[in-house]
Amino acid sequence: MQITIGTNDGKTHQVELEDASQLVGKEIGETFEGGIVDLNGYKLEITGGSDKQGFPMRESIEGPARRRVLIEDGSGINEEEDGVRRRKSVRGKQVSEDIQQLNTTVAEEGSKSVEELLSDEEEEEE
Repeated sequence: MQITIGTNDGKTHQVELEDASQLVGKEIGETFEGGIVDLNGYKLEITGGSDKQGFPMRESIEGPARRRVLIEDGSGINEEEDGVRRRKSVRGKQVSEDIQQLNTTVAEEGSKSVEELLSDEEEEEE
């Protein structure tokens, strides 16, 4: 699973997570410890994501399953005219094993910056 981390200064960082079992069952809007993705001291909030086929997660849909729903705006639709509704396939707000990318933002910052923590991790891998 790929975790995209958005920081308060507008930058994004991507981390590949091999074992995402700790995140399965969490929902959009929940926070989790950043230590899962080597950001010790941080708390990250789940803001969305998409599954392996590219269908986006949507906060208004309960559960982890993919469903075809009639939507007017928000995640999964981009209509120019007001009032136009489309039936689209979207994922529920609960994280499951089928989620490929999980979008997060920093809810609580730690002592070191995200760049420092993630660059230390990359140097250790080399």
